[in-house]
Amino acid sequence: MSSGATGKSTLNVSSGLSRNAVIVRLDGEIDAYAVSPLREHLDRVWELPARPFLILDLHGVGFCDSIGLNELVDIMHRCEARGTRLLLGGVQEVMARVLYITGLRNAFEVFDTFDEALRRAHS
Repeated sequence: MSSGATGKSTLNVSSGLSRNAVIVRLDGEIDAYAVSPLREHLDRVWELPARPFLILDLHGVGFCDSIGLNELVDIMHRCEARGTRLLLGGVQEVMARVLYITGLRNAFEVFDTFDEALRRAHS
């Protein structure tokens, strides 16, 4: 059942730290219902001292609408203001198509797998 049918977010957000990166894993749908819980989670991330990288692991994302894309662009701008590079890891299927179709593929640093993004952050 999609979040549109329930009126609740179906996005799970978790995060952790790596050597020089904050890692945020998203699992579910990035849509209007997910923006508030995602922002609340990221508010705690923004309170941490800035790290060189923020990796969004999008492997578990099965849907992303225009509001979700707008939120990703906002996260990118927030990272730029902090001097943090935003890496999108695990960009497959749905997310790969959405980023390509909208022309945002070139606006982000995109990696097919989370491990590739993590290697970039650690190199």
